Amino acid sequence: MSACVLPPGIRVLERGWLSANNVLLFDGDTVTLVDSGYVTHADQTVALLREALDGRRLGRLLNTHSHSDHIGGNAAVQRAFGCTIGVPAGIAEAVHAWDEAALLLSTAAQQGEAFRHDHVIAPGERLQMGGLEWQALAAPGHDMDALVFHAPDARLLISGDALWRDGFGILFAEVIGEGGGLEGARATLEAIARLPVERVIPGHGAPFVEVEEALEAAFARLRAFEDDGARMARNAIRACFTFTLLERRSLEIDGLPDYLAAVPLYREANTRFLGLSFEELAEWLLRELQRAGVAACDGRILKAC
Repeated sequence: MSACVLPPGIRVLERGWLSANNVLLFDGDTVTLVDSGYVTHADQTVALLREALDGRRLGRLLNTHSHSDHIGGNAAVQRAFGCTIGVPAGIAEAVHAWDEAALLLSTAAQQGEAFRHDHVIAPGERLQMGGLEWQALAAPGHDMDALVFHAPDARLLISGDALWRDGFGILFAEVIGEGGGLEGARATLEAIARLPVERVIPGHGAPFVEVEEALEAAFARLRAFEDDGARMARNAIRACFTFTLLERRSLEIDGLPDYLAAVPLYREANTRFLGLSFEELAEWLLRELQRAGVAACDGRILKAC
């Protein structure tokens, strides 16, 4: 993989599982932050930001989309630094009402802390960040109201979960039955492919320059999901449950079928695409997690590796 050299006014705090990357954009003594990580990492996020700011003022926090690993630190960051918060226009009502189903918190059995947003970001809006002009662009698919930020002069994209080096985020709307996720993801990838982009800062993983290869991988994954909804559902279940296991560190195996039946994401994905009993779903999931090396059984306890 080739090194991705970013403009001097941009710094990426690359995070691991649970938290999305934090992107810092410096304009003199004032800084903009894009995305804040997961709520259980909020204290760590604040500490990392304090070190990176080095006395500068965090003026605003912007979110690419509404998922827990991107907005989870919002409240803590706002308390710590007094910054304003801007959210995509499409999620503003859910944030204001703190609708945990619409924000996929209760849907996926994840946590979040309510926060106050100060303004919304509409598709097409132009922003000055890190000495560059950026345009907010609609990026439906993974989140139907998501935005990406494009700096044409620097040929740079902050992609959130719309494009990673090896794919893109779960198509939640498709998996839980709302629809539009596949079409949205295709429209987003096609739109990104038309942009002048040579460098990408993704929501997860290191910034990269292999844009064509990333798009090829993303389109290949999308075609596979379009051809096989069960594959899309299995991917969603495996990824979301891995997130939960890494957060909780362990779960009782005997309670797994009832847990999968109780969480709306797993219940809907299974009903719509797989048609397994929840005992069968639990057995499949246990095999998959152990095969992937992300979990191991200790007696009747499933532990994260």
